[in-house]
Amino acid sequence: MKGDRPHISYDEIVRIVETGSKVLDLGCGDGELLHRLIKERAVLGRGVEIEEDMIIQCIAKGISVFQGNLDEGLKDYGTKAYDYVVLNETLQVIRNPLMVLEEMLRVGKRAIVSFPNFGYWLTRGQLLLRGRMPVSPHLPYQWYNTPNIHLCTRNDFVSVCTERGITILAEIGLRGEKRIRRLPKNFFATEVLYIMERSA
Repeated sequence: MKGDRPHISYDEIVRIVETGSKVLDLGCGDGELLHRLIKERAVLGRGVEIEEDMIIQCIAKGISVFQGNLDEGLKDYGTKAYDYVVLNETLQVIRNPLMVLEEMLRVGKRAIVSFPNFGYWLTRGQLLLRGRMPVSPHLPYQWYNTPNIHLCTRNDFVSVCTERGITILAEIGLRGEKRIRRLPKNFFATEVLYIMERSA
């Protein structure tokens, strides 16, 4: 599924992850992000992906990948076994995102999550003015074929992290292929990216 998505946040994730880290990429798609992390950051990387054609592409890149359904959890992975667990553009397509988020913070010392921000002003405007589900370059699907089953805004995510005692270490707002500096991010960002850890 990730193979046909824009790779807006890849540069940011590569910048964040320290050289030599152990990284688990959930919903790793065709393995492009892991390939970059291995090449540019010398990480020890492993992916989890459910789609067979994506797994074949990972293997062709020399990526260590396991077939798995994220909605079944990460029971095969030990606590704090990875420096980073990454969930890039996948939170909105899984059935139990809060369970997966909790598992990420168990398995990883830190978690990196990115997702499309449904609070973006043009998304709001399309729904308000047209009365139809938004379609745009960052949300290219119609209502009947979208993989996005949980529509989340930046504010929704920050609120649930606060409720669950999750510490947000950094937040990056993106629009197109650029970082945005303007506030509020819930209004101006098409995508948001978070670095998190479990509060003591």
